[in-house]
Amino acid sequence: MFAFSRLLSATFVSAVLSSILASADTLPSLDGTQATLVISNQNLSPDGFERPVTLANGIHPGPIIKAHRGDLLQINLVNNMTDPTQYRGTSIHWHGMFQHTTNYEDGVAGVNQCPIGPGDSFLYQFSTTNQAGTYWYHSHYRTQYCDGLRGPLIIYDHQDPFRTMYDVDDESTIITLADWYHLQSPSITGIAAADATLINGQGRYEGGPAVDLAVLNVVAGKRYRIRLINMACDPDFLFSIDGHDLTVIEADGNNVQPVVVNQIHILAGQRYSAILTANQAVDNYWLRALPNDGAGNLPNTFDGGLNSAIVRYAGAPSIDPTSAQQDPFTPLDETTLHPLVPQQVPGAPYPGGADVNLNLALSFDFDAWRFYINGLTFNPPSIPVLLQILSGEQVAQNLLPQGQVYSIPKNATVEISIPGGLISSPHPFHLHGHSFFVVKSAGTDTDYNYANPVRRDVVNTGDLGSNVTIRFRADNAGPWFLHCHIDWHLDLGLAMVLAVDIEDASLLNQPPPAWDDLCPIYNNEPLDATAIQTVATPTTPGFPPPTDP
Repeated sequence: MFAFSRLLSATFVSAVLSSILASADTLPSLDGTQATLVISNQNLSPDGFERPVTLANGIHPGPIIKAHRGDLLQINLVNNMTDPTQYRGTSIHWHGMFQHTTNYEDGVAGVNQCPIGPGDSFLYQFSTTNQAGTYWYHSHYRTQYCDGLRGPLIIYDHQDPFRTMYDVDDESTIITLADWYHLQSPSITGIAAADATLINGQGRYEGGPAVDLAVLNVVAGKRYRIRLINMACDPDFLFSIDGHDLTVIEADGNNVQPVVVNQIHILAGQRYSAILTANQAVDNYWLRALPNDGAGNLPNTFDGGLNSAIVRYAGAPSIDPTSAQQDPFTPLDETTLHPLVPQQVPGAPYPGGADVNLNLALSFDFDAWRFYINGLTFNPPSIPVLLQILSGEQVAQNLLPQGQVYSIPKNATVEISIPGGLISSPHPFHLHGHSFFVVKSAGTDTDYNYANPVRRDVVNTGDLGSNVTIRFRADNAGPWFLHCHIDWHLDLGLAMVLAVDIEDASLLNQPPPAWDDLCPIYNNEPLDATAIQTVATPTTPGFPPPTDP
């Protein structure tokens, strides 16, 4: 164990940032078993346009946090934010980590903790237990991660069953996709159209300078495990590399039987591992990520290097590629993904064959400018749901936000059906604390798969006419967030809480004293950017006006 002070000296912070920024070839990495993330406000211009941002250790994306299956992660988060135009409270969600018996480390402000206030710090400690794969971390406080607070979290496996299929799997093969806004998120009234796509933190915008693009360097003949992460606040992406196939082997931290494709549709919050074989002529090739925000507001082009990065073979000149897209595409179909090791879907093998069956009715109110699930819009309570449970509340009906916390019995089999077609579709729904089987994927008419469906933690709800159904066992006590991972939609209420095994949650989750201190410290902080009005108006860019049906 190692000790942390509540505040770090400016000298120490400067030393941390200097060492991190020393290498620009790939994202720097930290050993997750003993790491420090210093959150600060700086100016950054990843696409050539400078603006104030919120950063972890001075970079975007934040440093790669690395660990191995079974490690205990100890990550000290130090809040050194001072910019009153940014959200200055913060919290970090470790996306995809189950947090078994550590619900208080899940990082959702209002559900699992109070925000970490400016000048404060908090030591996140949790085990990777039996998990390995591609994950990420991001702020779960308002829309803060849209301003830059996000980064990869990679849990390696010494017993990786795919180890003989690739030669390289390191910092250089992690590819992050993100949207970037020239407006700061607290000043955005509702939802905005992104100005650029960033790939590993670099990108170009329409009419902007031809800044350098990210480069994936490869050697002819070698095989690379690409770890693809969609860190966007909104768009899904169509990802491809000109002239190359991709063999998908992982979805959201779950190993799958290999599937060969040349295009991957990836939604916000989703991750894939795919093997790239450098089997083409020595040259430069476009790596493409075409964005979609559900409203048609993003540049649907690769002209001038928009929405692009470069795959560069050793020996090729340092110039932009001239390669052409594949024709035809072989897109990834989620229904073709199956667990590498057979797993039994809990419950009876037919629709509604679970202990708890939830049908979510999704809607949008143009007058209130809010999203609703089953008639209610989510507003984070001032007292986190977990704190309410630890304080002795045992009945979900009494938990706040009232009506938005659903009680799930211990070890119950849960089936959730989510309709597609809600305005600004497709919506990526993410469940905390569990992974689930996708027994019915978006775009399928009546096909249910209770034999060998893919297991993941973010699912595409699809377009009009779709109905996605997921199934899982509620074997992790505590309140867990279920929400749309388009951060603008979450901030407008598209979320709910599943309180699993309320009776045992307080016995199994024992937070440290520092967790108890977060609420009184934060509540005594001076007003920050949360005071900025963020209710959307009918003229909100990137979103249909209230007159739409």
